Amino acid sequence: MMIDIKKAHEKKKTLVEGLRKMDSLLVAFSGGVDSTFLVSVARDVMGAKVLAVTAGGFFYPSRETEEAVSFAREQGIDHLLITSAAGKLTAFVANSPDRCYHCKEHLFRKLKDIAEERRIRYIAHASNADDGSDYRPGSRAAEEAGVLAPLADAGLSKAEIRHLSMEMGLSTWNKPAMACLATRIPYGERITEEKVKMIEEAETFFAAKGFQQVRVRCHGSLARIEVVQAEFSRIAETLLRKTIVAELKRIGFLYVSLDLEGYVPGSMNRVLEVPKVS
Repeated sequence: MMIDIKKAHEKKKTLVEGLRKMDSLLVAFSGGVDSTFLVSVARDVMGAKVLAVTAGGFFYPSRETEEAVSFAREQGIDHLLITSAAGKLTAFVANSPDRCYHCKEHLFRKLKDIAEERRIRYIAHASNADDGSDYRPGSRAAEEAGVLAPLADAGLSKAEIRHLSMEMGLSTWNKPAMACLATRIPYGERITEEKVKMIEEAETFFAAKGFQQVRVRCHGSLARIEVVQAEFSRIAETLLRKTIVAELKRIGFLYVSLDLEGYVPGSMNRVLEVPKVS
């Protein structure tokens, strides 16, 4: 996606100016493109006044958590790894359309406790300007908790954040999009640790085979695979196709299918009637 580089830099300047007004900041740090950019800029501006906090849990991709820990250690960023208990919340495991709200509401309460204990005035998450175009009930939890969204407030899009991350030398600049593993399970179907582990094992397998962007959607005993359309021909190769089928069946799926539309972010949200943002 083409961007206006000058405007991207102007937006980054706005972000920096906002961060300079803060005396201390806790960043919800997942290790993804957006949160890595945010915590890196915040560290450059605020130094030791920044604390990065990463939540782990069975529904978070373990490799994302490991990468977040490694990045913070390598960059000398004050970092705290906590365990989210959202997986024990009835409202979360029931997997209703507001599942994300309950998870984030629980997380932000925990972050507020940490911030209060460490006398940190501000808390931020890494929502960007594009996120308003999709159904994101977690944003409501952030607003209710008074958690800031500096990237969105500066008007920074995902494409701009990737470009600026590349300029900063951040290895995450071209990192594939990642989301909580619970997003692979259709609304209304109960979230269990067993299902999530099957999904993570399957997606880890695809990553090891060199697929950059993949989702394994779990529809009961059926695995619906989403990859970018450019990789359709590769996934259909006889030997690899048979290997994929055998591996996913070994993991526990009875049926293995390829979604002919390809990878679509938030595809599970199509069942919802969400008004379009004007």
